[in-house]
Amino acid sequence: MKRKSLYKLLSILAIATVFFTACTKDNSDVRLDPKLSTAQVINVSAHEATVIGFVVASGDGFTEKGICYNTAPAPTTSESKMVYTGENTTATFSVTLIELDYATTYYARAYAINAMGTMYGEEFTFTTSPIAPTVTTAAVTGITGTTATTGGNVTVTGGADITARGVCYGPDANPTVDGSKTSDGTGDGEFVSALSGLSGLTTYHVRAYATNSAGTSYGEDIEFTTLVSVRNWYVPGNYVAASYPGLGMNDWDPATSPQIKSTEASPENVEGYVYMANGTNEWKIATKPNWDGPNYGAGAAAGTLDADGGNFNSPAGYYKINVNPTALTYTAVATSWGVIGSASANGWNDETALTYNPGLQTWRGGIHLTAGEFKFRANHSWDYNYGSTAANSTLDGGGSNIPATVESDYYFVLDLSHPHAYTYQANRWGLIGDATPGGWSDDTNLTWDETAQVMKITVALTVGSIKFRANDDWAINLGGDLNALSQDGANISIAEAGTYAITLDLGKAAPSCTITKMKK
Repeated sequence: MKRKSLYKLLSILAIATVFFTACTKDNSDVRLDPKLSTAQVINVSAHEATVIGFVVASGDGFTEKGICYNTAPAPTTSESKMVYTGENTTATFSVTLIELDYATTYYARAYAINAMGTMYGEEFTFTTSPIAPTVTTAAVTGITGTTATTGGNVTVTGGADITARGVCYGPDANPTVDGSKTSDGTGDGEFVSALSGLSGLTTYHVRAYATNSAGTSYGEDIEFTTLVSVRNWYVPGNYVAASYPGLGMNDWDPATSPQIKSTEASPENVEGYVYMANGTNEWKIATKPNWDGPNYGAGAAAGTLDADGGNFNSPAGYYKINVNPTALTYTAVATSWGVIGSASANGWNDETALTYNPGLQTWRGGIHLTAGEFKFRANHSWDYNYGSTAANSTLDGGGSNIPATVESDYYFVLDLSHPHAYTYQANRWGLIGDATPGGWSDDTNLTWDETAQVMKITVALTVGSIKFRANDDWAINLGGDLNALSQDGANISIAEAGTYAITLDLGKAAPSCTITKMKK
């Protein structure tokens, strides 16, 4: 019943009370039968409710009145009750029930006791409010430079549906849902939360949260620190200028030396390939692009690093360097790379060698492939091999075999100069244009000349134009200046019909070609 209705009822009852009182004064022998009403339930919360009762007529004196209540209908005074202890001069009385269970339906009615017995008013029902849920925070595991795993457990729903749950996190203690948070479903029970996009070497606070209609609760605050996201270390030495000519790199200068790196996913593996051209090469490992340190040389035990250690000494080679920055251990293995697989001449038995090009910092060469698969391998050992799990130009250690769908001579470029970002090219090259036998529709394939280290072709041309194209597709095409061919360069003119010897040199920073008309 709304408050306005209650006030109207009270006004009517007040008039009735005056009338009954007047009658009593006129005739003291009149005794009205006592009548009792349960008028209203108000101010219901999770653990309390106020119930209003009303004595319609006083009759014989009441010795006790109040509210009885229970979770089952028709409550009586033999069950839970709350006795009214206030002034007994008015008909209306109210009692606040306490220590109720949350989200529970109760039945309540007023009662009054006199010499004739116990009277009960009408029965009212009400349901207490839910409370905010109870949630705990899971331990933080799998911490890297940018990610971590945690979660929580909603152990008590609070009597209402859990509409949101997850973890909130940030640099300050006791983070809330107003900041960064995850959303990990609904309902009670355990859940897992994956954190990403974190900063390396940063302290975070995380705590679980759960939300129902009563509000949002939080679990314990847990603190954790991310790892180093990426380490960029340097390999200075007396070999640098000779091994990396024309690149502005200097001996014993960390800032201009080859780098080795870790990744966010593998912070404990600092890795990279370094070419050392001298007969004897001295080098160290610097952790900064200067000598501010720490800087590491050879430790007393084989394969260990020491901040006070002397220079490493290595013969000429293309070295794969791996460092564990926590254990301070390392390996430096000279490698020689080639192509292996069912599509290659040696099958899966041995690799066909590529040649390292210091000026381009890549392994290069032409190899005839049949239809099949291939990978890159070093040192006749599967300890060192790369495939392409993504089936594109990127490489993964131990990755999937790479398909070769067309039999042809392929020009390979294996680039291991960027730590943890290794790539390859395997292209078939052809000649196309209205001066060629296939016109602008069909490529005339070039073949590999192992001696000259160029792609070549001898072909009859007519007057017109030509270009070089890879893989029968315009995605990679070369034209323009014969001494510095460029991607999407201009068509190359053929002014006179005849038989031509053509070479394509891809072993330079700017590819070049020769076009020589043969004598009859």
